Amino acid sequence: MKQQRKLILEDGTQYCGTGFGGSKTAVCEIVFNTSMVGYQEIVSDPSYTDQAIVMSYPLIGNYGVADEDFESKIISPSAFIVRDINDNPSNFRWAKTLPELLEEYGVPGISGVDTRKLVRSIRDKGSRRCVVTDEDMSAEEGMKLIADTPVPHDAVKRSSCKKRWYSRTSNPLYNVVAIDCGMKTNIVRMLNKNRCNVTVVPYDTDYEEILALRPDGVFISNGPGDPEDVTEVIETLKNLRGKTAMFGICLGHQLISLSYGAKTYKLKFGHRGGNHPVRNIRTGKIEITSQNHSYAVDESTLEGTGLKVSHINILDNTVEGIYSPDEKVMSVQYHPESAPGPQDSSYLFSQFTELMKRG
Repeated sequence: MKQQRKLILEDGTQYCGTGFGGSKTAVCEIVFNTSMVGYQEIVSDPSYTDQAIVMSYPLIGNYGVADEDFESKIISPSAFIVRDINDNPSNFRWAKTLPELLEEYGVPGISGVDTRKLVRSIRDKGSRRCVVTDEDMSAEEGMKLIADTPVPHDAVKRSSCKKRWYSRTSNPLYNVVAIDCGMKTNIVRMLNKNRCNVTVVPYDTDYEEILALRPDGVFISNGPGDPEDVTEVIETLKNLRGKTAMFGICLGHQLISLSYGAKTYKLKFGHRGGNHPVRNIRTGKIEITSQNHSYAVDESTLEGTGLKVSHINILDNTVEGIYSPDEKVMSVQYHPESAPGPQDSSYLFSQFTELMKRG
């Protein structure tokens, strides 16, 4: 008989369902994702470290898990919450089921939850802390456990690689050093596709070591947590300014902005999913983008930094991209490398190579 599990929010609200995957008790932040597909890429995205993901699409797991589709070597979320979980996939590529994958990594899941109600709650009241636990824990016990559990501030340290590694391509034109704050594998693939050899370094690598690798450009990756916690990378970027081309995605976008003196703030419930419309200010075109972040750059603090806004979110007018007209710097809040899609913004990797081509 399958174990019954419970989700308790910090305000005492409870949701009950059937457990799958791991069986541990997890205290984390609850967020929702609107994607219809790509659950394997989602659970293997390090940006979800310390978070419980609620999938708004009702049926999850129906095509299983394939060995080629992971975005990292770890399964990052603290918990995974769905309406219906499919443990009998139909796909010739599948190697294991999603419940088997989560069980292997000890990530607890709950199915049978009214995810429509839960997503509306997160939308209306914002992201909150929660605990995923056994059904016999009371709401009062859960609220106390949440209150007594410190909020972690070392998510990037836990998500970054520990040693330098390389990804080479045929007929390379550029050498890129990628600062790994919790980087997705498809970013490296896209850089390779654009004829870049990539040297991936841990997040706390100092600027002198990076420059010693003689990069044509530096890439700053996505990753989890509050960007203001990652002081090591902010300081590194301050010292790299004007010395090399730079391109940041998601957390990397926020860190570049902070290194120039701008500020960031936390969104009410963040942006997560593959259907966010973004306007490219310089071309006027609308791009459908994939996003995954809790923080945004405060546009009012960009004045005097030398950075200009290049992209705006149509839904809430948040900053989605910046660039420096005087220095070879660009970044976007969304994911131009998104897999399985959309792919409207893959041109940004070519723009990065154009910055490096300027020398």
